Amino acid sequence: MSRAIQFSSPVLSIDDARRLEAVLFGSDESREWAAMQAAGRAIAAAIRRDAEEIGGLGAGRFLVLVGKGHNGGDALIAARDLLLGQGSAMADVVFVFGERRLRPLAARAWRELMHAAPERVRAGRTLPDATAAYDLCLDGVFGFQFRPPLDSAVARLLEQANTRPVRMRAAVDLPSGGAFRADFTYATGSVKSPLLDGDNVGRLRYLDLGFFAGTPGPGEATDRVLTFEVLDDLRALRPAHCDKRSYGHVFFLGGSRGFPGAILMSVTAAIRSGAGLVTAFVPESLAPAFAAHLPEAIWVGWPETPAGGLALEGEHLLRERVERAGALVIGPGIGREPETLALVAAVANAATVPFVLDADALQPEIVPQGSAARVITPHAGEFKRVAGDSDLRSFAAQPNLTVVLKGPVTRVCDGGPVLHSPFGGPVLARGGSGDLLAGMIGAQLAQHPGDPLLAAARAVVWHGHAADLLARARGAVAVRTTDLLDHLGAALRQP
Repeated sequence: MSRAIQFSSPVLSIDDARRLEAVLFGSDESREWAAMQAAGRAIAAAIRRDAEEIGGLGAGRFLVLVGKGHNGGDALIAARDLLLGQGSAMADVVFVFGERRLRPLAARAWRELMHAAPERVRAGRTLPDATAAYDLCLDGVFGFQFRPPLDSAVARLLEQANTRPVRMRAAVDLPSGGAFRADFTYATGSVKSPLLDGDNVGRLRYLDLGFFAGTPGPGEATDRVLTFEVLDDLRALRPAHCDKRSYGHVFFLGGSRGFPGAILMSVTAAIRSGAGLVTAFVPESLAPAFAAHLPEAIWVGWPETPAGGLALEGEHLLRERVERAGALVIGPGIGREPETLALVAAVANAATVPFVLDADALQPEIVPQGSAARVITPHAGEFKRVAGDSDLRSFAAQPNLTVVLKGPVTRVCDGGPVLHSPFGGPVLARGGSGDLLAGMIGAQLAQHPGDPLLAAARAVVWHGHAADLLARARGAVAVRTTDLLDHLGAALRQP
């Protein structure tokens, strides 16, 4: 089993989540209260972090929607922490079913909130003035115990909350009734399966409360969520007695006169993410400029087709050197010339080291070539091109194949459990993000050639977490794709 599995937690069905919490808490209110406190504090901390993307929580006017049970209690504790952390903040608390219907622990959370900041909290059963604007709307109406249908009065209230002027909408555990439109959903303790394909989830954030006690959890889970701990090896001190060969030699084959930037970004990402040695085979007209820009890499000029792609006649250049490689990345900026794609197919078929196929190298006639382990990095459209109507898990079950299916939640699979990465966000919705990821996967694969799933999962989490830090530092709009690389170091230090 890949080491990647140990750095993940199972995604639970609603019934499995109920059973887990019954085992963890039983009827012991002290345990439930401790978990509620931990969840509320974790939600408040995560909201503060994610709000940095929009410059913070502003004046701190919060709208808190509270149901009867534990989700309402979590939201109230989060509101208490947010108010205590921002002395001028105010909160409007809406008890959707009335204050008297609060269950004991939710009522206790409400008393604590009132004790902490009584003069800064208003409460009622309906939303305040329709013109009121808020920095945050926090949904704690229903948790995973909710059973449809959604009451019409509650549906109206949630729709009103959706249409109010709010800078950030956050849901506790699950968007209530599937109707609350969240920007972020904070899955507390475990990720429930409706979050993977549910409506209005926004960005998924997994808040690990230790429910799985440091173990990977049920091994039979078909879906798992990756955790920050997959980066632990990269965060540790490097051994004193090491050299450049200790951290892999990754080869690149890509680039064309029509798409020169992609291969440069990919090679740069490999160097910036810790590869010991990098050799890049690129069209000969590009090699001198690339060498001047990035002298840390070894640039090998390749014969070109008349249109500026990689010509078949250059295959000997790679063949003569390939025994030095720990991994190979094929595809960034390579284009779709028939001669170049024939070259890619030949290289994939003859490869004796694990390789990454990216971008235009992702063709249905190329992906199955050869017997070496390969990682492919499609987005949804490319996956459809190479996999047809197959689902991710069944397609990835092919021998020696690992799939990184890029999307709002990137999924990694080698035919076993699907590993979901809750890191990253819309800041990645720009050209070149995938080229950076391909280079990072290549760097990890050269260091872990026997565990492609770990290499892919580690690169995906690192790439996504660096994107989160970039968005928090600079916002999601006024940045360059390569700005992400400046946050790779911080991403190893900040969970």
